[in-house]
Amino acid sequence: MKSNTLILHTAALFIMPLQLMFSVFLLLRGHDDPGGGFIGGLVAASAFVIHAFAFGQDATRRVMRIWPGDFLAVGLLLALASTIPALLAGDPMLTAHWWEIPLPGDDYFKMSSVLVFDVGVYLAVLGTLSIIVIGLMEAEE
Repeated sequence: MKSNTLILHTAALFIMPLQLMFSVFLLLRGHDDPGGGFIGGLVAASAFVIHAFAFGQDATRRVMRIWPGDFLAVGLLLALASTIPALLAGDPMLTAHWWEIPLPGDDYFKMSSVLVFDVGVYLAVLGTLSIIVIGLMEAEE
């Protein structure tokens, strides 16, 4: 299914990058405030869905550059990998662990196993919804 309306084509080109940036914002603020990997993944998937409605699933696959199943697989692996630090430390499975990564100057980037888990959920949701929508669009043709 491909739309031939100029309004949808133009809107999709402007809205898609904004939705993707907003999805990353939701992902990164999620473990401190409302948001996180699930809602960020939904927003990112909706950006690709709008693109698919406007330009078709073939164009959307070219824009994604990666097969959606790979997003799903990497997301599940990251979510699973986020449990390893807790298991190695002898803590319960999803206990949060934090690391400070030095940056140039006197700054540090605080990395957590929670963020790794959220990125995994983000990619898994993005991959799953993309597979579903693209599959439904292909079945319609």
